[in-house]
Amino acid sequence: MGFAPLLLVFLVLLLALAGLLLRRAELRVVAEGLQARSEAQERGSHAARLQHPHIDLTRCIGCGTCIAACPEEGVLDLVHGQAAVIHGSRCVGHGRCAEACPVQAIALTLGAVQTRNDLPALTPEFEAVGTPGLFLAGEVTGYALIATAVSHGTAVANTIADRLEQERVAPEDAELLDLVIVGAGPAGIACALGAKERGLRTLVLEQQELGGTVAKYPRRKLVMTTPVALPLVGRLAKDTYTKEELLDLWSKIQGEHDLPIRNGMALESLQQEADGTFAVRAGGESFRSRCVCMAIGRRGTPRKLGVPGEELSKVSYALLDAHAYQGLQLLVVGGGDSAIEAAVGLAEQEGNEVTLSYRKGAFTRLKARNERRLQEAEAEGRIRVVLHSEVVEITPGDVYLQVAPPGGEAETLALPNDEVFVFAGGEPPFALLAAAGVSFDPKDRPAQAPLVERGSGLLPALASAAALAAVALGFVLVRDDYYRMPVALRPDSPHHAWLRPGAGVGLALGLAAVALVVTNLAYLLRRSRLGSWLPGSLKGWMTAHVLTGIVALLCVLVHGGVTFRDSAGGHAGLAMAVLVLTGAVGRYVYAFLPRAANGRELVLDEVRSEVGRLSAELDREGRGFADLVRSELHALVQDVRLRGSVPARILALFRQQGRLRRALARLAGQGIRSGVPRDEVRKVLALVRRAERLTLVASHYEDLRLLLASWRYFHRWVALLMVLLVVLHLVHALRFGNVDWFGLGGRE
Repeated sequence: MGFAPLLLVFLVLLLALAGLLLRRAELRVVAEGLQARSEAQERGSHAARLQHPHIDLTRCIGCGTCIAACPEEGVLDLVHGQAAVIHGSRCVGHGRCAEACPVQAIALTLGAVQTRNDLPALTPEFEAVGTPGLFLAGEVTGYALIATAVSHGTAVANTIADRLEQERVAPEDAELLDLVIVGAGPAGIACALGAKERGLRTLVLEQQELGGTVAKYPRRKLVMTTPVALPLVGRLAKDTYTKEELLDLWSKIQGEHDLPIRNGMALESLQQEADGTFAVRAGGESFRSRCVCMAIGRRGTPRKLGVPGEELSKVSYALLDAHAYQGLQLLVVGGGDSAIEAAVGLAEQEGNEVTLSYRKGAFTRLKARNERRLQEAEAEGRIRVVLHSEVVEITPGDVYLQVAPPGGEAETLALPNDEVFVFAGGEPPFALLAAAGVSFDPKDRPAQAPLVERGSGLLPALASAAALAAVALGFVLVRDDYYRMPVALRPDSPHHAWLRPGAGVGLALGLAAVALVVTNLAYLLRRSRLGSWLPGSLKGWMTAHVLTGIVALLCVLVHGGVTFRDSAGGHAGLAMAVLVLTGAVGRYVYAFLPRAANGRELVLDEVRSEVGRLSAELDREGRGFADLVRSELHALVQDVRLRGSVPARILALFRQQGRLRRALARLAGQGIRSGVPRDEVRKVLALVRRAERLTLVASHYEDLRLLLASWRYFHRWVALLMVLLVVLHLVHALRFGNVDWFGLGGRE
């Protein structure tokens, strides 16, 4: 025996230690994900502005490709081993998460648009409901992404061209245009290019200068990071452009394609005539057109503060170049990304003293990188942040803020000041659009299309594999006389020459299995950033991964004569069988527990919200009941969730009941002393008890999930072992095997 028993004990202990460390590391990841989601809900950044990903937990396999693909940090994260939306407000609709998901578990959808009155009522063709011929494109529709604006503008041009072709409209009136485009931003330029490509008589009216909203961005701001293709131009040379690069590109495109863009033409009125055409008045001139595309932004006129001194020349509503301001005392007003970018940019200039004023108590809708830059600047003393503050007066040398924290006394803060930058949003051009015939009534808005379950690719993969398995089974049954023979007697069979592993069908199936294994492993390359150049979607590669794995096993079975021998090839076949089995466990069995845990977490979130709402209603007079409820609930949830070891879990089950009874008793006593009706107190206590139980269930689902998580490691390490055995088998076959490569007879 020698030292073998001691080595075995050492290896078992080493594996146990590694498993424990991996488990604790994953527990920390889960805890961080849950904490991030709780913080996002408290701050209000969990709610999406408009477009956001919807995750189907019945499909998600927790691969994390969606998180890596998302350009906006913090939108998605893994919770209980599955993807979850954390900061929904940071989503701007790139859609890369849906494209990257290999099992099609993510779909982009819209929020509660039926309750919003700031979105135009449009048909799927971007035509205003009730006003045929009037189209909207780009930011005015509620989508801010440049790539989306380009697709809108292109679609509108094609829709109008198709419609006019179907109606066979003849150009009887030389002054009647086919299309007037209002706005020369991304959507307007794309629409003008599309219209020119389709031969439409078009005019583009721009209030200021080429570029629209983009022209107002700060210097060197990165404004586009998504691949874009334009009509007549094709795909742009780069995926990333700064403001200056994009404006230069558009100016070049305008010159090369002679786009009919007229600057300085502010829209004055837009009316639809009795014959369905539009009368457009801009810049003191009048135009007539069959169709109009409003490709304007949503920001409109900058929103004013309405305070004394706002008319002073030192007050600005945009920052084009932070380098022009140095050695000054500056105030930035606002809490959005534009305000933060301006404040940080100004704080980076020499000698500036920057104060950031925001009327709320927290920044809830910032991009992760802007939030991080602000925190760093504040920590370094380059920016002073004053929350719960509003500007009340501006003078030539000072600015006055009223600071009113909740529960505290309001005070007036006087700051020496040279310049004020206001980023309070803008007055959207809704009145102008409404006068032109655009409705913002949610009742006029078409019902949002329901989420359609998209195929994950598994059905065709399994169907194809089943069909091939039937063929393999039929082949084996036809040659039953050979495959039922003992292996030692098969060389005497007349079929052995072409069924043996080293010749004919056997050899062909062996080579096919090797090719299928290589294709199967290529999926791992495609999933990584190194393999992004490979063609095809991840869904297609995932389908191929499943199909090639199963078919490779079928080929190996027939190649080896439907038996696993005590050899490198036989062991490789066994490893492949284990590989297929662990893959099935991961896809179907393992996915259930994360889904169950996440489902409990979602219900828990609803219960906690209901607890907070109900307790706050019962505590209108500030008697402290709501604060106590929140405190006790938080303590109960933290006590029961994510213990580090199995013994601690068992002990927690007994201790938790005592904690729960004491917490409920404290809440009942406080509620009665505060004068809360007993029935209402019972409702709160029932919700707290339910929240505790949901947390307990989700926590123990997490234990089971971590126990089954070992399938991933088995799957990966068995895959590596299989590859090594296949290589060893090939080397052995080449050196010592009786292989008939060309049908000329192998070595004897």
